[in-house]
Amino acid sequence: MTELMTFDDPYDRRLALGVDGLLGEFNRAGVLTAADVRIALRVAALAGEESSTVALALALAVRSVRHGSTCVELSELTESLGGKTPELPWPAPQAWHAEVAASPLVEADVPVLRVEGRLIYLDRYAELERDLCRDLVERGTRPPPEPDEALLAADLARLFPGEGYAEQRAAAESAARGWTSILTGGPGTGKTTALARLLAVLASQATSAGRPPLRVALAAPTGKAAARMKEAVAAVADAEAFTAEERAWLKGLAASTLHRLLGVRPDNGTRFRQDRDHRLSHDVVVVDESSMVSLTLMARLVEAVRPDSRLILVGDPDQLASIEAGTVLRDLVGGWGSGPASPVSHLVSGHRFGSEISALADAVRDGDAEGAIAVLRAGHDTVRLVAADRLPSTMRDLLLPDARAMLDAARDGRVDDALAVLDSHRLLCAHREGPFGATTWNDQVVHWLDEDAGHTLGRPWFAGRPVLVTENDRGLRLYNGDTGITVPAGDGLAVVIAEEARRRFAPSRLGMVHTAYAMTVHRSQGSQFDRVSVLLPGDDSRLLTRELLYTALTRAQTSVTLIGTEDAVRAAIDTRVQRASGLAERLTVAVDKARGG
Repeated sequence: MTELMTFDDPYDRRLALGVDGLLGEFNRAGVLTAADVRIALRVAALAGEESSTVALALALAVRSVRHGSTCVELSELTESLGGKTPELPWPAPQAWHAEVAASPLVEADVPVLRVEGRLIYLDRYAELERDLCRDLVERGTRPPPEPDEALLAADLARLFPGEGYAEQRAAAESAARGWTSILTGGPGTGKTTALARLLAVLASQATSAGRPPLRVALAAPTGKAAARMKEAVAAVADAEAFTAEERAWLKGLAASTLHRLLGVRPDNGTRFRQDRDHRLSHDVVVVDESSMVSLTLMARLVEAVRPDSRLILVGDPDQLASIEAGTVLRDLVGGWGSGPASPVSHLVSGHRFGSEISALADAVRDGDAEGAIAVLRAGHDTVRLVAADRLPSTMRDLLLPDARAMLDAARDGRVDDALAVLDSHRLLCAHREGPFGATTWNDQVVHWLDEDAGHTLGRPWFAGRPVLVTENDRGLRLYNGDTGITVPAGDGLAVVIAEEARRRFAPSRLGMVHTAYAMTVHRSQGSQFDRVSVLLPGDDSRLLTRELLYTALTRAQTSVTLIGTEDAVRAAIDTRVQRASGLAERLTVAVDKARGG
């Protein structure tokens, strides 16, 4: 939340032209955008609030949501941003906070702001935190499920045999005894293994009690993440520990995006068809990649789950959070803690990728910059740091062979081969635009291919073009994160989406899609690639953080190439994503109260 904007153009759309006073000063200094200012001025006028310092607090609350926070703490913000803008007349935090607390914006029958302790919220986000916290605590105070103990012990021993499964077995047993479970861990720690075997345990309990077959919803924030979860669960089901019936049942489970599960409403962007009055019918709701779920979406999900249904959240709290406001998974893990009564199970053993990638990812996650540099200097083939001083030739060597292979395979009608190449390697970027941006390098690869073809390739569509869906399209059942390849089709072209059914679409039917040789790290969440290249921006980039680098590294299965400098690696590791939230503290207090603490 501490980055500032700079304006080179006096007519930049982020400047609130004609606005003077306190809000105008903070806008011109790069703290506030024009939208922050205009919203604050309009809302303050409607509420009859004449204080410019209160309007400034409102504008900063709007800004905080834009930067991923759900609230703002004026003393912390004054310290962090005030040091970068000593020329601005920052109000004294304590008196400022008291003035806001007494404002009509807070005291109105329908408040705009909420003041809770040291934190100031836009009312909607305070309500979302309260609702989510209340619903989760109420789920924890219900009488717990009563499993068939003998059957549970037998199934746990069968499905989680030996010491190698000790962590997963303990997590599964905990989940079998509660309504809410959070299963966390880094890549390769066995989260999907534990999940698939846990589902078999729960299905066995339902069958033994004479209940109908277990209704399970597998969901994730993006279509790609949902598809990967379905594939991973089906792959685990091939293990010998499963019965034939369990194997068939697990392989038959469907997966969807959270938006599709809840039912998007065309008349409301923050409400869904399934809600507190129209609950989901499922007995078990599983959400993978939960770190990507925003506060709004998590609150809507939890209210829609029946109190007597199990909710299982799976994810890695060290990854990047949602691009929208909230750090929900991290807050839930922190708020519940890890005591014996906590629903949080954290897996730590084992990795699916090589030891060098594991060592690098662990060092980044733990904030050990020198340890990470040592891994990169060791000269391993699977982990390397490449200087960015010859960036065009480096990127050409990394990207063009795969682009040519996809083009040749697509032209020959070898769709599966083209899709396999697409998933084998991806360039990940912190930025979308600019010299280090995904758009720039996608365009550059197309230019190189066009040179190969004697400038006859054709744009924007051509056979071999990989595409990434960037917005949900309910009509076509295409979802943010879906990928595909463009192939010849009669006299034209078609896009084949990389899913089991291999559906084809005319390019003209597709809405928001991007070329997919490169993508931002945020969009890569929920995906896995054989090889990953990560383009690091300069060490002064505001997007270069520990969470971003860790997320990028853990998309790889066999090798990682970092393109940049050691200074950029250190800068990323030393910079944490700073988001203000009161959810963890709110949950801790509520849980202690519910337990009689």
